[in-house]
Amino acid sequence: MSKTETDKGQDQEDLGAAGSQLSTAPQEEIAGGLPGLGVIGWARWFWRQLTSMRVALLLLLLLSLGAIPGSLIPQTGADLNKVDDFRKAHKTLAPIYDKLGLFHVYSSVWFSAIYILLFVSLIGCIIPRTWQFVGQLRGRPPGAPRRLTRLPAYTTWRTTAEPDEVREAALALLKKRRFRAHIAGDAVAAEKGYVREVGNLAFHIALIVLLVAFASGQMFKSDGTKLMVEGDGFSNALPMYDDMKSGSMFTPDDLVPFSFGLKDFHATYEASGPNRGTPRTFRAKITYSEGAYGKQKSTSIKVNEPLKIGDAKVYLVSHGYAPVITVRDGRGKEVYHDAVPLLPLDGNVTSNGVIKVMDGYRDGKGNKDQLGFQAFFVPTFDPKSGTMLSQFPALLNPLLAVNAYHGSLGVDAGQSQNVYQLDTKRMKQFKDAKGQLLKKLLRPGDTLQLPNGAGSITFEKDVKEWAGFEIVQEPGTGWALGGALVAIFGLAASLFIQRRRVWVRAVRGADGVTVVEMAGLGRSESAKVPEELGDLAGTLYEQAPGAPDPDGSSATNEATPDSEVVPAEGAEK
Repeated sequence: MSKTETDKGQDQEDLGAAGSQLSTAPQEEIAGGLPGLGVIGWARWFWRQLTSMRVALLLLLLLSLGAIPGSLIPQTGADLNKVDDFRKAHKTLAPIYDKLGLFHVYSSVWFSAIYILLFVSLIGCIIPRTWQFVGQLRGRPPGAPRRLTRLPAYTTWRTTAEPDEVREAALALLKKRRFRAHIAGDAVAAEKGYVREVGNLAFHIALIVLLVAFASGQMFKSDGTKLMVEGDGFSNALPMYDDMKSGSMFTPDDLVPFSFGLKDFHATYEASGPNRGTPRTFRAKITYSEGAYGKQKSTSIKVNEPLKIGDAKVYLVSHGYAPVITVRDGRGKEVYHDAVPLLPLDGNVTSNGVIKVMDGYRDGKGNKDQLGFQAFFVPTFDPKSGTMLSQFPALLNPLLAVNAYHGSLGVDAGQSQNVYQLDTKRMKQFKDAKGQLLKKLLRPGDTLQLPNGAGSITFEKDVKEWAGFEIVQEPGTGWALGGALVAIFGLAASLFIQRRRVWVRAVRGADGVTVVEMAGLGRSESAKVPEELGDLAGTLYEQAPGAPDPDGSSATNEATPDSEVVPAEGAEK
């Protein structure tokens, strides 16, 4: 055996229980290799590897790396249209991504496997460490090792005070400094910094809380959108949504019961300068009620200032215009009158959409028919620009361009249609006197007469605004936030607080004079332990001052508040 191995064995023998770990982290197996053959042995070895900190950090890293494709590649749960576009644009990559589950990363088998293994690893690591820490709290700090000079921080001096007096003074001093201390034999044993282990365990428990909150949020979440024109109402029921995405465990009964109505939408924009047209404020004034019979309340929803009702949040996400349109048939009967939401195409709210008249319309001969109009709207038209593009997002000079069709809209077959698109396969164009497609630019109050007495379409002077809302319900967000905060504070405690032990031994020497020894041991190399030991030694020295050496000279190894603590090697003089 080498000298180094001999010294390490001697150190371990000298320190005894005092040199045990100052952490609840499981110790790595140093020798022995893998366990013997057998199912139980291999299972035990696999469990130890899975619950080790090294594997937990590796799984956490894999989880972070696995989430990267979910943010770079379109996901079916977020936007199915983008996934379809990606498939069309990448004929070679798309099949590979399908096999790897990259279009649904967070519900893929491999991502779930990493997630579950990390969950099991954390639980398997935390439970034994928690019981071990509880046992340490219920116990007492271990007694002093036989040779305190082996410790990293050490000092000693001689005093005329009695050993019992020194130990009592040291016990009172250490308790005053919030050490857990007791007298063990001829020494005082003290320990401090348990908050470090509390923070360490809190950090790992918070990770589990985060994982559970994330999983429950994904399984029970709902995310729907609703477009509302001023004056419209909404009740939080599944049929009321324009679009809805939800988790695998979500049911309609999980929706928070509430309703709200859009009273008014107000937007302001920069009127001049380089940022002309930039939105300054978006505010939707609403009335809402909680539950089926809740009292009506008024509030405003702004961008990044959602309405919160229980676990549900209502966000303001979009805005546009809804010109009020009136359509009359060949006999002058009003068959359509409504505000038509149009979709913005640019930052100045140039918009387009369609108007569909499905029921009640009769042409000039009294025959039943259906009408369809393609609409193009600009809130601020500038004749000098020479283009049908809005020059400002506010309603300064609105103009509506329409063209007309008649025939079958294709809705009688019972198939769903996009309300913003017009299927003209079974429709005919209205022609003007020159045989061209009938179209006209309408200002508020203008009317377009359809040929052959087929009726008319009027752009009313009233132009309403619409607002798009996103209703998100994610249970567990509060737990996730709490877990994140606890994880931060737990990590800070485990990094900046050091768990350490201090021993004060006072025994009578061969010449009848009391010899005081003080030593400290920290979990890791740190300047805090020697500094703290020096401060404690200086305070205790005032109560047990140094005694002269046998030759009559003053003590040369006195510990004063300004004296530097002697390191372990060669500490004795």
